[in-house]
Amino acid sequence: MEKVDAQDAQDVVNGAHEEQGAAKGAAVHDEADASAVPYRWRWGALVTLLIAEAMNLLDATITPVAAPVIHADLGGPASDIQWFGAAYTLPFAVLLVTGGRLGDTAGRKRVFRIGVVGFLLGSLACAAAGSPGMLIAARAVQGAAAALVIPQTIGMIRGMFDGRELAKAMGSIGPVMGLAAVCGPVLGGVLTHADVLGSSWRSVFLVNIPLGVGVLIASSLLREDRSAHRPRLDLLGTALAVLAIGLTVFPLIEAGTAGWPARNVAALVLGLAVLVVFGYHQRHRARRGRNPLVEASLFRHHGFPAALAASTLFFAVVNGLTLVVVLQLELGLHLDVRSAGLTLLPWSAAMAVASWTAGSRLVPRFGAPVMFAGLTVLLLGALAAILVYATSPAGSLRWPLPVALAVCGLGQGLFAVPYFTTALHRVRPHETGSAAGLLNAVQQLGGTLGVALLGTVFFHAGASAGARHAFWVAVVLIVTTGAAAVFMTTSERAALPD
Repeated sequence: MEKVDAQDAQDVVNGAHEEQGAAKGAAVHDEADASAVPYRWRWGALVTLLIAEAMNLLDATITPVAAPVIHADLGGPASDIQWFGAAYTLPFAVLLVTGGRLGDTAGRKRVFRIGVVGFLLGSLACAAAGSPGMLIAARAVQGAAAALVIPQTIGMIRGMFDGRELAKAMGSIGPVMGLAAVCGPVLGGVLTHADVLGSSWRSVFLVNIPLGVGVLIASSLLREDRSAHRPRLDLLGTALAVLAIGLTVFPLIEAGTAGWPARNVAALVLGLAVLVVFGYHQRHRARRGRNPLVEASLFRHHGFPAALAASTLFFAVVNGLTLVVVLQLELGLHLDVRSAGLTLLPWSAAMAVASWTAGSRLVPRFGAPVMFAGLTVLLLGALAAILVYATSPAGSLRWPLPVALAVCGLGQGLFAVPYFTTALHRVRPHETGSAAGLLNAVQQLGGTLGVALLGTVFFHAGASAGARHAFWVAVVLIVTTGAAAVFMTTSERAALPD
């Protein structure tokens, strides 16, 4: 592998946190003008934005641990367990770019506040849900609201900070997100097990209420900000994307319990057909000089499409496996929800430590090859987990599982930072917003597909062998991710000028 030179390494270090944060949902379309007088309330505003980001990530990571308990209480088919997560990530993924453009047009502070209110209402509806359908619908409201909140954060940070302060503000995103990722599974297990005032699993959604109200009150510290160039919304493109992805994901999730009846096959075929129509619509809109949902110029070189494929596959692995681990512990071994949450703690903690180490030390020194080290470590962790599942006595699980999961977390953290840096390194300034939004969208989409695919493998194979089979599928996906990453880096080198 090519090693970056000293200047490239320094550029990577300076941009790692900013680009990683951008890949988590920022739709940045213009550089903020430097202000002669720094904004007075900028640090309080930064805390507000970081809490909002953490609240949304917490909601995505807190639910999988509680999902089997929710299913036991509300009833319904086992596939609903997958829908409790997918109903959030699916609208979040497909509405991110549109949410960013709404902020550019209507004002980022205004759209941010609307999103927080929507997220609060969605959380209340989740806590009050009396049936699986009601909960799934409320989760979709949460995901759509999150797609309004998250893209505004980077734009507003750029509007309030400049120079070294901007780098410091951007650098604070990574640790906060790491902390939220660590706390999510543990908090989900502890809150559900504590059964505060008889709330059981409903407390995992009620915890959003004080956080959201605090963010809403503190949002008065934010400064209104909008793009000088206001792109038009691609509402038809957004509708086609929602329809295509929804039709594709639906049969993948339902196949775990319903198999492949004619309706599931028809939905999958129709979803793929709508996806083709979406591609045609995007090309036609770009030719007419209108803003497409996806920037067509990003696909002129093969490196960026390969980066999208790598992101989709990678996050399918990590999101799908965390759900499978919880399902095996709670449904297969009948452990309580707190034990399941604590079992995932080594994964989350190792991921946070590895992310920090990669961003501060490894990427500046070694560059893109750290990605492949991360995938190798993740592969070893998955193989170790398979060995634990295969050698554990029936009805129990050997203690090395948390160690194997910690190895998986190390691999995830080592991969993520250099991946986002490499994927965005050669993106041109005017493409940054579309590229960042698209990377985050396929990250969420990959997580949804992973939950659908690996969850379906688990349910199809049964509780006794389901986790082992799902991990074997994950091994194949990890190897495929490595192939996409190789193509991403080699294509990037080939595209560089002599």
